[in-house]
Amino acid sequence: MKATKKVVGELEKCYSLAVLNYQGKDHFLCAAEKQNECYLISLEGEIEDTVWEGPGGVMTMIQMPKGAPDGQFLATRKFYSPNDGKEASIIICTPKGKGDWEVRTLCTLPFVHRFGILQSHGKNYLIACALKSDAEYRDDWRFPGKVFGAELPTDLSAYGDGKELELKVLKEDLLKNHGYYVHEDGEGQTSAIVSTDNGVFQFVPPASDGADWTIETLTTDAASDGLLVDLNGDGVEELCTIAPFHGDTVNIYRKEGGKFVLDYTYPEKLEFLHAICADVINGKPYWFLGNRKGNRDLLAFSYDKEQGYHAEKLDEGYGAANVLMYHLGDKNILMAANRESNEIARYEISC
Repeated sequence: MKATKKVVGELEKCYSLAVLNYQGKDHFLCAAEKQNECYLISLEGEIEDTVWEGPGGVMTMIQMPKGAPDGQFLATRKFYSPNDGKEASIIICTPKGKGDWEVRTLCTLPFVHRFGILQSHGKNYLIACALKSDAEYRDDWRFPGKVFGAELPTDLSAYGDGKELELKVLKEDLLKNHGYYVHEDGEGQTSAIVSTDNGVFQFVPPASDGADWTIETLTTDAASDGLLVDLNGDGVEELCTIAPFHGDTVNIYRKEGGKFVLDYTYPEKLEFLHAICADVINGKPYWFLGNRKGNRDLLAFSYDKEQGYHAEKLDEGYGAANVLMYHLGDKNILMAANRESNEIARYEISC
């Protein structure tokens, strides 16, 4: 595997990434963890607009589904760190023109870290994960986090100016509720993979009006982030995690007897693992990982019969907080928010 790198721009503590379809074209968004900008970036890697100059504290961004205003997206705001997130919220961002993006509050949610939009029976559902519930001093973990849910209207024009979306607690007492990854099965059903010190859980939105969310425990092992992907090509998805919270261990679980059992642990310790995504390139599944301390590697995990699970190094020294894969024609583009080097990077991946 080869990665051809282009540095898109510099953004202090760049962190969050998303794809945004706007004015008939796909773009990338990149926003900062601290009090810095959010940029709109072309697929070729040119900064096209500044969405906002601050505040930042952006852990997650996601476009509103079809039917919402063109280019409208949701984002977390004012989550600056696990020790500074009491004023965090989810905001609605709507483009009005170049350099003119309206921001309103959808809901106030202290320490909201990750969130997503899931679809079920023709409706959209917001799922939001709070890393913790409160903090009184640095590294205070006495107040576990929660997962919240709500039906999400397509028209959000009523929200803002004091009116907020009402959220329901789906699960609580989740210590270091850090990881979120959207999963789509072969039939288009979306669910959320949520990773915590208590284990990894799969949240499935209601199957009909008035029904409850379905919550399945995938493992009770601690994890900072995780996802499901058929990495070895046997037709059954593996659970791939990094552990523990902001940890150094790469684990892969296989499904056996209806349960996930540990199948593989990467022999090297990778300090402060954080960035993850998975995708298929030329018919082969890959799991991309980045760590933020030590060598600050960017790795691609895959499987073959000769080597089993193994990793290829794509880059080192830059420290990705998050990565995102996008397919542009015959190009495979991996975007990376290299937080530790203040670098927004675009990698063209070839195998």
